[in-house]
Amino acid sequence: MAVRKIVMHPADILEQECEQVTVFDRKLGKLLDDMYDTMIKFDGVGLAAPQIGINKQIAIVDIDDEHGTIELINPEIMKASGEQTGPEGCLSFPGLFGEVTRPYKVKVKALNRKGKAFQLEADDFLARAIQHEIDHLHGILFTSKVSRYLNEKELEELNEE
Repeated sequence: MAVRKIVMHPADILEQECEQVTVFDRKLGKLLDDMYDTMIKFDGVGLAAPQIGINKQIAIVDIDDEHGTIELINPEIMKASGEQTGPEGCLSFPGLFGEVTRPYKVKVKALNRKGKAFQLEADDFLARAIQHEIDHLHGILFTSKVSRYLNEKELEELNEE
């Protein structure tokens, strides 16, 4: 397992539609393990393959809850409902945070590292993290959804709530 280099904005790969994964092998497993190590090293709650320079529909999310690490390959949001607004940041935009409005609840279908299909329902912060990572796979950056940027003091106040 290895920590990969995070691709920083304005790299082109961050704004491209990623290719579907068609091969489920040990190489994919190693990539997912590396993505996890990279996400943890940089203190993230999610990471998408384009953020480490790989143009594939692969994302991982781990908000440190009972779901553990969620690996999403070729994910698709099937249903979304409600609304939430909250702070978001991104490993590809260090030090930049903004308020983003997203659906409160999502139902997602995806494949796991072995190519087996599964569905997942998520709400609140987990739903936000999943949507943020899936957006990456379609070249959509959180900065395109920010209603207002937050300074460090505002961010600290929000984290204290």
